[in-house]
Amino acid sequence: MSNIPADLKYLSSHEWVRVDEDGSLTVGISDHAQSALGDLVFVETPDVGRQLKAGEAFAVVESVKAASDVYSPVSGEVLAVNESLVATPELINQAPYGEGWLMKLRPSDSSELSKLLDASAYQAVVDAAH
Repeated sequence: MSNIPADLKYLSSHEWVRVDEDGSLTVGISDHAQSALGDLVFVETPDVGRQLKAGEAFAVVESVKAASDVYSPVSGEVLAVNESLVATPELINQAPYGEGWLMKLRPSDSSELSKLLDASAYQAVVDAAH
């Protein structure tokens, strides 16, 4: 059973989004995604300052099994990336909703957040995949 925190928003492609107090967004991949990928060995993050469009690939996570693109949940500017993942990509496996975050984003159109899935809708996506 995947851990799907109720306070986050999700994409059907298995990314999660947390709205931070300052209005920025923290983005990562879900517990289900990291579990399906297996032990992560490499993470490529975007450049700070990069402008992303909703649905655009912004990162690559590689495991011993496969490489997978990670997609931006909304349009906006990359404010920060998790530099710790360069040396320790397994942080995503250990704490996908905590220390394993991928980037922080300043949304350019916060109305795009309303298009994301809540926890129960994401749970249905995960269940349908099994």
